[in-house]
Amino acid sequence: MSSSALNVRPIGTNPTLIWGMTSTERLRRIAAAQSLGFSAEANGGPVLLAAASHVFEPAWLKFMAARPGQLLTLAGEPVIAHVAQDTGGGFPAGLAEVRAEDHRVFYNEALRKREEPVLERLEPGRVRAIERQTYFGAYKGVTDILTKYLWPEWALVLTRIAARLHLTPNMVTTIGAALCVLATWLFWEGHYWSGMAAGLGFMVLDTVDGKLARCTITSSYWGNIFDHGMDLVHPPFWWWAWGVGLGAWGLALSSESFTWVMIAIVGGYVVQRLIEGLFIRNFGGIHIHVWEKIDSDFRLITARRNPNMVILFVATLLQRPDIGLIAVAWWTVLSCLFHAVRLVQAMLRQARGETIGSWLTL
Repeated sequence: MSSSALNVRPIGTNPTLIWGMTSTERLRRIAAAQSLGFSAEANGGPVLLAAASHVFEPAWLKFMAARPGQLLTLAGEPVIAHVAQDTGGGFPAGLAEVRAEDHRVFYNEALRKREEPVLERLEPGRVRAIERQTYFGAYKGVTDILTKYLWPEWALVLTRIAARLHLTPNMVTTIGAALCVLATWLFWEGHYWSGMAAGLGFMVLDTVDGKLARCTITSSYWGNIFDHGMDLVHPPFWWWAWGVGLGAWGLALSSESFTWVMIAIVGGYVVQRLIEGLFIRNFGGIHIHVWEKIDSDFRLITARRNPNMVILFVATLLQRPDIGLIAVAWWTVLSCLFHAVRLVQAMLRQARGETIGSWLTL
């Protein structure tokens, strides 16, 4: 049975709001994101029946779309049923039970992690806890050290505020983009501390927009392009602006040094991105950062924007932003070399007949 022919119908109602919407509205958005039909009335065709009494991650609906004739339960309560013909009413009898407790771990390729997707009874006293669960469930498992450890709690507060104000992810991305441009100008003028403050705001909002999109099920193609396009394009401009701003500190690099530093940083950034793209293309869509555990661990500190900003912050604290930029150049070269070696190692292993897969799927 093709999942494209499936309809989704809620069973019951629930006035309790989660991320500013009812469980039924959340279900409608999940269905739309998975190209499934949605209707409050029976249509006679194949259907996924979902209890409005519960809230769950999109992975569970996809899980049940592949299991016709089965009923997903949590603590013995029916949550999602895949029925061949929707004749109306509630959950029918005679379906094979699938206990959620027995199928807790999924591999989320988009977020690069093994996860236990949220499936909970939605009650007023549980809303904040469930929102917290879905928020952290939307977090990438493999990312940089700041995103993973420094500001998750800040971003949770901001994500909640944005959801309550009915801000869209694109609105948040636009605010972040303005801060990104402001940070670039401030770096250019040598205002490093205020520039880092604006940059910090942008970096946190860069987390918020994605989490807001996943938690409110409002991801979009153009929103994804906008967000990832900003992430991809702006770092070289920051590092170039930082180099220009050194003049305001009386620490300007010589023309030759500036050229070599920019070749190392900008060139290394481009090469590193190309290596990542080659790895994805050559090994079935797998990201280099999730091949083996060492790759995931190195992703915490590799020469991307956030770890580089840590280097520059420490150097500026020591009144030597020039040495910080040079350190970023060296770290970019070393990171690029690490990824180049890992790419070659993967190619050699594949040539010997080994299958290249993610350690997270094991």
